[in-house]
Amino acid sequence: MKKFLSLLLALTLALSLAACGGGNGGSDAGSTPPPADSGSSGDTQTPPPAEDVTITVAALASGYEEAYPGMWQEVCDAFTAETGIKVNLICDKNLEDVIGPSMQGGDFPDVIHLATGREKGLTEQFIKDRNIAELTDVLSMIVPGESVKVSDKIVGGFTDTSVTNPYGDGVTYLAPMFYSPCGLFYNAGLFEEKGWSVPTTWDEMWELGDKAHAEDPNMYLFTYPTTGYFDAFLYALMYSVGGADFFNNATTYAEGIWDTPEAQQCFDIIAKLASYTNPVTPAQANDQDFTQNQQLVLDNKALFMPNGTWIVGEMAEAPRADGFRWGMTALPAAEAGGNGASYCWLEQAWIPAAAPNLDAAKQFVAFLYSDAACAIFAKGGAVQPVPGLTDNLEGDNKMFYSIYDNGADAAMGNFAAYNAVAGLGTVREVFLDPVNGLVNGSISVDQWIGDVKSASDEMRANIMG
Repeated sequence: MKKFLSLLLALTLALSLAACGGGNGGSDAGSTPPPADSGSSGDTQTPPPAEDVTITVAALASGYEEAYPGMWQEVCDAFTAETGIKVNLICDKNLEDVIGPSMQGGDFPDVIHLATGREKGLTEQFIKDRNIAELTDVLSMIVPGESVKVSDKIVGGFTDTSVTNPYGDGVTYLAPMFYSPCGLFYNAGLFEEKGWSVPTTWDEMWELGDKAHAEDPNMYLFTYPTTGYFDAFLYALMYSVGGADFFNNATTYAEGIWDTPEAQQCFDIIAKLASYTNPVTPAQANDQDFTQNQQLVLDNKALFMPNGTWIVGEMAEAPRADGFRWGMTALPAAEAGGNGASYCWLEQAWIPAAAPNLDAAKQFVAFLYSDAACAIFAKGGAVQPVPGLTDNLEGDNKMFYSIYDNGADAAMGNFAAYNAVAGLGTVREVFLDPVNGLVNGSISVDQWIGDVKSASDEMRANIMG
């Protein structure tokens, strides 16, 4: 973890200087209220309990909630017991569908836990519309029930990235929540049974894919839950191919960046990987059926898939092949002797600018870093960037979070946000969704690359800053 945190701090500091924004851009910006004033930057004492206040918290019911049902409710109850502030919890796997209609009518939750990178892009829309309240002052608040500031409970560097400071102005708008090393997940039991080594280069990947498919025509090298999971994959790929400089230039749409040899190598790898992907993947790559693609790995019908540590809880009750055991590896190195890379996925909590109970909402966000909340989240396998939380990890989580100690480079950050332009899609629509077309043959590689280049020019011209 020391190596991981040092890598992460160096990278995130570099990204905070290089990136003008974070979050995937979009095309449907609207007129929204301005962000609320962040208040004083000095230490902020936790206000006294407010018995007559009820806040609404909307949280995604992810794999962590499935691993420990009632996780979010238990945190809300602990917050109420500590502060007297009541909580109305909305927790759903399709959170956007539940809270979207009411927000269109002007009824906003006070706190939302929903990360960037989702298919519906709700968090990106709020970022793009500048409809998120500043949280910099929360960092100086005292954690409810404790005597330390929130900033003292967060590992250095996690509030200095484009994922939390999307406008590159040094202001935190999204609170860093659960973080997870992302990589390629596989059946370690199958590899042990077959005597296969986990590939360390892409050439070794292709060789393994050919060998496995020749042995069993129903076994393919690759699958993915949805194209949204290609964000972490693409970030790690860019970092492994070109290092921090290429990563930073690519995520800020630098002029000519997609004409470089590094970019072409990324395009080539993804295009070739599409030909090694289980062909049923695109039809199931949606928010309703994605677990069927994940099931392909459990059934030995795909060797690798990009995912995060939540996959264990999410598929805990799913049937699996005899001897199945989770394994995880970084993306292979671009060339022999190089380092692989693992993207550090970071979920976020945030407050809509139009939240009706702003002060109480900020107390709730501060409470998310309390020892009590961290202990509850840990029951579901959710790890926050709080010092010491990884010391006592066991089993799969211990293996997952050691990926950086085993030589993988840590990548963190995302594509810079840009202002809406008519006809310009989101980052996901431009960079990631076409992978479905590459797999099923509905679009050509040249068409995809051409679309990326032209869209990137528009993104650069309209980048937020």
